[in-house]
Amino acid sequence: MNLTPKHKVESAFSMSSMTDVIFLLLIFFMLTSSFITPSGLPVNLPTSKSSNIVMQKISVTITSNMEYYVNDSKVALSRLESTLKAELKNKEGVVVLHCDKSVSVEHLVNVASIATKLEAKISLATKPD
Repeated sequence: MNLTPKHKVESAFSMSSMTDVIFLLLIFFMLTSSFITPSGLPVNLPTSKSSNIVMQKISVTITSNMEYYVNDSKVALSRLESTLKAELKNKEGVVVLHCDKSVSVEHLVNVASIATKLEAKISLATKPD
């Protein structure tokens, strides 16, 4: 009497499907983490009904104390154009403006005109309503 089964079940576990899932999750998180680059400076942004996410390359921040920052580095207003020109040389021409609510429009337009003169696209950062 032969009690051995005719079909042997292989007890090995294949890791290839789990590796594929982990690899896809890694790619997903790498791509989605680069979409949003928040400014590290505490600025009270104005609100808007719709807010589009822009790939942030260069960030210009104007605080309520009228201090100018380019990519979290403090810059004097007189050196803003030369600093932006140097930053735009290395990166894509997108400038995201982070202006405090209390900053007058005159200063916003001043920075926007400098960026336009350097042929950069301008986007105003807002927080969703």
